Amino acid sequence: MRGVVSVLLAALFHCMLASAQDVPARLTEPGRTAVVAKLADILTEKYVFPQTGRNMADLIRGNLQAGLYTPLERPEELAQRLTEDIRSVSHDKHLGVVYNPDWGWLSWSSEVNDVEQKRLEDRWSRIENFGFSEVRILPGNVGYVKLDYFSGDSDAFPVAAGVMAFLAGSDALIFDLRENGGGDSTMIQVITSYLFEGEPKHLNSFYYREEDRIEQSWTLPYVPGKRVPDVPVYVLTSEGTFSGAEEFSYDLKNLKRATIVGETTGGGAHPVKRERIDGEFWVSVPFARAVNPVSNANWEGTGVEPDVKVPAREALDTALALALEKLSSGENEPRFKDFYSWHLEAQKAKAAPVVLAEAELQEFVGVYGIRRITLDGGSLYYQRAGRPKYRMIPLTSDTFAFEEAPEFRVRFLRVADRVTALEVRTADGRNDPCPRTD
Repeated sequence: MRGVVSVLLAALFHCMLASAQDVPARLTEPGRTAVVAKLADILTEKYVFPQTGRNMADLIRGNLQAGLYTPLERPEELAQRLTEDIRSVSHDKHLGVVYNPDWGWLSWSSEVNDVEQKRLEDRWSRIENFGFSEVRILPGNVGYVKLDYFSGDSDAFPVAAGVMAFLAGSDALIFDLRENGGGDSTMIQVITSYLFEGEPKHLNSFYYREEDRIEQSWTLPYVPGKRVPDVPVYVLTSEGTFSGAEEFSYDLKNLKRATIVGETTGGGAHPVKRERIDGEFWVSVPFARAVNPVSNANWEGTGVEPDVKVPAREALDTALALALEKLSSGENEPRFKDFYSWHLEAQKAKAAPVVLAEAELQEFVGVYGIRRITLDGGSLYYQRAGRPKYRMIPLTSDTFAFEEAPEFRVRFLRVADRVTALEVRTADGRNDPCPRTD
């Protein structure tokens, strides 16, 4: 019986605790006053631009005295309003107030906080492969890496070296930062170092207000593996590309090392740190600013303007077409020129699909030695004797590809506007001509 009572009491206590936790927190006037006062002090003392910090502090103190925050009873509402107010002065997207009780449970011990936070961050970093969410070789030997954030974890740098080793044989590189919200500048320094050779290049500088000092970032004199200083580089951006991802794009653009493709980025150039305001209120406060050595400015509030402006969803296809066009036009060896042109042809057709009328398709119907072309349901079909039948996808007015067999294509030849032959083409430039025999 005692065990049953214990279980019932434990269950009752759990329910009471859950109910208490479900009750929304409510602010008191002294609580609001304490939050605003401490936030004003932090902004005055630590915001990267002193006068702007003072202006923000004056605004929220004035709003408090005017009673504008009195109707806000829930902590989340006050946090949101304070964020809106201080951003109305600074226009700084890095700056924001958050009410988060979960951040306070470890605050009784800074040692426990550091150890536990580091353990959790390390585990998440491994799960997310340190931001490297996709690495592959695209058609035409174009390397592609989708990087969702720049990790500063020490275990991330061997992963970065492995990624760059995998891509070292590519003829062009695409860095996809369309979903990248920033991260650690050290990883930016590491990756960009693979894209240059010779004397180190000055990438960026940061001015730190509290220490009144400037810290410079340069490419590294040594990186493990092969550098790729000559391959064309393309960086994909969106309006969600932010902070460190913008630094990567801005640095390479100013050094004329990459073509930026996509949308204007979010416009956040200030490093931030999280400061505790009061109780369970926190503020992310920018404490430094970027100073690019080429522009002597940064992307704060303006974002990074792309060289080729297209909707973010079209950025990858556009960049791949640009890369293949550049590789094809710059190639003198016929076999390799054909290789790049082969993939460029398909990429152009993907961007602007070719549609042929049934009368145009009918011209190709016939027998070409051991190969037969038929028309069924508005589509052409190719079949070699004893082989499967493949639906033909038009790439141009006379060239067709096959979804089931991407390794070859068919091009029709004409004499005096009459189709007289077809040739089977492969990516390495080989052609197998087949005269029309019907």
